[in-house]
Amino acid sequence: MRFRKSAPRALIVVAALVIAGLTCGANTLFGSMTSAVERSQIDLMRAIIAFNLEGTATNALARAEMTAADPLVRKLLAAQDRPGLLAHTQAMFNEQRDKYGVDQVQFHLAPATSFLRLQNPVLFSDDLSRYRPVVVAVNREHVARKGIEIARTGPAIFGVAPIRDLDSNHVGSVEFGMDFGALLDRLKAAYGLELTLFIDEVPLRSFANGIRPGVITEQNRVGQTMRLQSTNWTLMSQLVNGEDLRIHDEPRDWVRKAGGIPYGVVLQPLRNSPGETLGAIVIARSFEATRGAAGRTTVLQWLFALFGFLLVAGTILIVIRGWLVRPLEAISARFASVGRGERPKEDEDDRFLSAEMAALAAEHRRIADLIDGTTR
Repeated sequence: MRFRKSAPRALIVVAALVIAGLTCGANTLFGSMTSAVERSQIDLMRAIIAFNLEGTATNALARAEMTAADPLVRKLLAAQDRPGLLAHTQAMFNEQRDKYGVDQVQFHLAPATSFLRLQNPVLFSDDLSRYRPVVVAVNREHVARKGIEIARTGPAIFGVAPIRDLDSNHVGSVEFGMDFGALLDRLKAAYGLELTLFIDEVPLRSFANGIRPGVITEQNRVGQTMRLQSTNWTLMSQLVNGEDLRIHDEPRDWVRKAGGIPYGVVLQPLRNSPGETLGAIVIARSFEATRGAAGRTTVLQWLFALFGFLLVAGTILIVIRGWLVRPLEAISARFASVGRGERPKEDEDDRFLSAEMAALAAEHRRIADLIDGTTR
């Protein structure tokens, strides 16, 4: 074993192991940070949809309560004057529908009988108690409520307020239903999200017998649900499938690639006021930025590690060979010359020797002087 080769090799191997270990640790740390960032984005997506569902329901309820407080509305409903109530509220509904995404407005007589649908005035007097629990609850408890339900024309976000006649006797209620499509489009524009609404097929077929044609079709079936609205189904069809929707009564999330780009996907269940699951909204956001940044960070870390390794390895070679091995070789040659009875010339480079090597060179000169019989 030669010190000239084995010592630098051992030090370089140790340095490589240390640098590799530190780089792996840094990569693990940055990987966990990336996971934490993506988790926070998923939590934010879930918070955005929950907040906006609640806010939309609150807006619907505010409109219903304002309408229920209108004295003329109270008088006309109590008198069951359908033409008068339609004439009084039709313009209001048209404006709310065109500007604010109000999908439907309906007046009810207690306990749960449709009196007037502003979106379809020719249809009335049908019993809603079988599939509109929030209407039943409002007319039973005389307290305003809000929530998601499947109406005759499909699912919507409702606010329902009780109506009293001018003598404060309960006579019925009014509901405002907000369109899911307008909500999804608004969230995409505001937050850059892609969203799809899925409603369970069984209640949809049972209750939404007035839904627009072409919705309940084989093309829109995804597992046990029907796709009703989507901001980008070409993309979302790669991120969610029937197996994902097989169980959708609890919030879930996953990461999946579409077109080579990773997306964070959140499944948010939709429930009516009694807590029954009606379907789900699936939300997706691209994780390309975070994954790309993580990949670039990994590459940079290994490049810095390689640069650091080369710098440390070069320093080891310079120190071992330049400051230790070569001076030792030169001084060893001097000691060998003493044995041959030769006295080497003074080396001007001795001034560059370390203190330890300079002391060894001085010892050589002292021994050479003793051999020559010279006293210093």
